[in-house]
Amino acid sequence: MEGKGLIIRGWAPQLSILEHEAVGGFVTCCGWNSTLEAICAGVPMVTWPVSAEQFYNEKLVTLVLRIGVAVGAQQWAIDVGDSVKKEAIKKAVTYLMASEEAEEMRCRVKKLGEMGRKAVEEGGSSHSDFNALIEELRSKGMRNVIKTTTRLCF
Repeated sequence: MEGKGLIIRGWAPQLSILEHEAVGGFVTCCGWNSTLEAICAGVPMVTWPVSAEQFYNEKLVTLVLRIGVAVGAQQWAIDVGDSVKKEAIKKAVTYLMASEEAEEMRCRVKKLGEMGRKAVEEGGSSHSDFNALIEELRSKGMRNVIKTTTRLCF
């Protein structure tokens, strides 16, 4: 495939792709799973929300965490059609890949990814909270809920 790229048909292993060293940015609709995967992989984002909570997630990524740049989508694409122009996409990708601020974004998102990994490790906050939830359910005699919950999470 040298010089031609790679085509994946069907479900792509997004997290594995995001974790590849050649990936410098990720154009995303800001769905929660994709947003978390990009953060965990330490990859800054070009945000292009199309519906639902994606617009709120975009604000988190661009304005609060400052690990992404928006293409300027303002309305649900499902209802009104996509109104983002190619110039806006080019500007956002160029900013993400070549601006002075891009390196700061990269550092912030890598630090957030490290924090996320530590949270789910043994002794981390998410790991501890999950175990506390299991113990709480166990103390209330909810064994069926515990079996279902641990099967979904592990």
